[in-house]
Amino acid sequence: MKQPTSSVVDRHDWDARAVEALDEARKLPNGPLRNEALKNASLLRVAADSMRFFAPTPRKPPR
Repeated sequence: MKQPTSSVVDRHDWDARAVEALDEARKLPNGPLRNEALKNASLLRVAADSMRFFAPTPRKPPR
C-alpha cells in the first residue's frame, strides 16, 4: 500500500482545519465575534483550496 505524500497529508490537514474552524464559528451566538470567526474560517477554506494548486504533485518517472 502506498503511503500518502506529504503534500496530500498537508492538504488534508488544511481541509480539516477549515472544517473545524467553520464548525466552531457556527456554534457561536450571532454577533461580531461570530462574524469574525466565519471570516477566518472562510480564509482557511481559501488557503486549503489554494494548496491544491501550489503543493507539488507526485509525478511518474519518465519511461
